[in-house]
Amino acid sequence: MTSCLWLVCTLFAIIGSVYALLASILVARFGRSPKQHFTAAEDVTLLKPLYGAESGLAASLSTFCNQEYPAKVQVLAGVQDPSDPAIDVIQNLQKQFPNSDIDLVVAPRGAGGNPKISNIVNMFPSAKHDILVLSDSDMRVAPEYLRELIPLLQQPGTGLVTCLYRGCALTGIWSRMAAAAVDQHFLPSVLVGISLGLAKPCFGSTIALRRTTLTQIGGFEAFANTLADDYAMGDAVRCRGLKVEIAPFTVGHTFSEASFSELLAHELRWARTIRLVDPVGYLGSIVTHPLPFALAALPLSGFSAIAWMILAGTLACRLFVPIQVERLPGGGKSSWWLSPLRDMLSFAVFVASFIPGDVNWRGRRYSVGSDGTVTPI
Repeated sequence: MTSCLWLVCTLFAIIGSVYALLASILVARFGRSPKQHFTAAEDVTLLKPLYGAESGLAASLSTFCNQEYPAKVQVLAGVQDPSDPAIDVIQNLQKQFPNSDIDLVVAPRGAGGNPKISNIVNMFPSAKHDILVLSDSDMRVAPEYLRELIPLLQQPGTGLVTCLYRGCALTGIWSRMAAAAVDQHFLPSVLVGISLGLAKPCFGSTIALRRTTLTQIGGFEAFANTLADDYAMGDAVRCRGLKVEIAPFTVGHTFSEASFSELLAHELRWARTIRLVDPVGYLGSIVTHPLPFALAALPLSGFSAIAWMILAGTLACRLFVPIQVERLPGGGKSSWWLSPLRDMLSFAVFVASFIPGDVNWRGRRYSVGSDGTVTPI
């Protein structure tokens, strides 16, 4: 029995190490992807649904207000609570960027179980332009973001453009751990999935589409009760025979987790969402966790020399990933030295995600149905 377990753990460690090498190669290749060029610059509305004055919000939003783009840009923010502290942040940005078109919608009406989509439904009537670019509040972008994004949407047959993202830690060790999860697990696994034809992603970091496309997929209201609204929007666009393009650059996803419990709640919600969206693919992602299996193989082999060699090889292969990711724009300095601890925590979250339970979303609790719909508790 022990020898069988050792063999299983060793195989998973070796397969996971090969996966890490493949991921490193694909990350390096992605960083060399060519950029597209304008057919003609078109006016854009940036949709920013907000909830609370999270850490770094003003700095993140200012990157969207400071775009080097040769056409009109409307920054449209929305909140549902008239006392939301994010209102002060927007008003300060309006003073900081007096020549920018920055609008705010305050509307408490709810359109469904997903609060972000409810917020967007309230905001949408105030959108001025044909091209809509929706992004989460914790994203940061470069000044050339729109200049590089919009040409992709102008390609024939493209219905939506989305972006991969890197982690950007704002505070201490727990935010660094959260950012490392994106850099060392999420981003590489998406690139591997795309390369093998196993993933068809769409991310809340960026969802760029035209009004006509939005109408074809039922408007924002069609996703009002969906937890993974970004994935669902991408899937709906593909069902209309249009392409969802991945931009050849990364944006920044900020993290400000101040405690382990906050980090765990966020990652469990994220993991359960992915498991609901793609249960088979999520189960297969067990191969992305070679380190726990390499460690388990040590005592099972009686701490043999070959088990130590496999462990050393696994650690080396896993470290290649953050080294390559750090070369991509959008994130902070990669905490490669956190890689072993991050790998163990990611595996624990992977296992815990199969335990039934509700999710915590920005201080609110929701039950999640088997079809991915959410209901406030």
